[in-house]
Amino acid sequence: MQIVTSPRAMRAACKALQRVVPSQTIGLVPTMGALHEGHLSLVRASRQQCDRTVATIFVNPLQFGPNEDFTRYPRTFQQDCELLEAEGVDLLFAPASEEMYPAQMQTIVDVPEIGGRLDGASRQGHFRGVATVVCKLFNIIQPDRAFFGQKDAAQVAVLQAMVRDLNFDLELVVCPIVREANGLAMSSRNRYLSDEERKEAQALSRSLCSVQRAVAEGQRSVTTLRETLLHELAAAASLRVDYADVVDPNTLESMSELPASALVAVAAWVGQTRLIDNCIVHTEEVAL
Repeated sequence: MQIVTSPRAMRAACKALQRVVPSQTIGLVPTMGALHEGHLSLVRASRQQCDRTVATIFVNPLQFGPNEDFTRYPRTFQQDCELLEAEGVDLLFAPASEEMYPAQMQTIVDVPEIGGRLDGASRQGHFRGVATVVCKLFNIIQPDRAFFGQKDAAQVAVLQAMVRDLNFDLELVVCPIVREANGLAMSSRNRYLSDEERKEAQALSRSLCSVQRAVAEGQRSVTTLRETLLHELAAAASLRVDYADVVDPNTLESMSELPASALVAVAAWVGQTRLIDNCIVHTEEVAL
């Protein structure tokens, strides 16, 4: 696995790959490191669907607010490199912040309406940072497919809009959430949790399961489904809810009526750690 640290060298390395076999496809897996099985599932999907796989490790300062966990975000670069190499990644792009954001940089990418909902409502500017760095990665690497996890459903909606609006010539592939044995969605931030907090955090996935059961049993009231979410989350005494909503998967707008499919999304603080989770519910699958 070749490790590259500058945008210019990365662009050259990707072009070199395509010169070897012009028709081969490149898959991109962007990460902030501290890799877990969820990230590795994206790498495997890329290797299955593409001829070459490029991964990135960059803890993006632009998507962290002033009181968020940028400085303590887990950084395990050597271990991450070993995992990616074992999975057969061809190129790893691991730039420094000054390489991605030179002092003279003036341009940001913003998807203001979608990017202001869910996580964007409580993390002001977060999705500007996400859209800007991913736009830069797309321009540098020029992948045929880019792989993201369903766990970051709001991020996916923002990036899908960006890809459409800016006419990127690539496919954004969304892969299923990977969960721990107890149902907790895998996240690099899970390592912050104490044993007791880990138990409390299971309320996020339990709340989603409760809504899925309610929909399967014929519940169509969005108000009732939101109440179901909040009731389950309230059972975890130490958990502080950021949001719990039923929204359109593409626009992230709250809904008053349940359509054929909807995104059920939750975010909550468990101790000092903010976690997110979600699921898609489909009303057409009801057979009870």
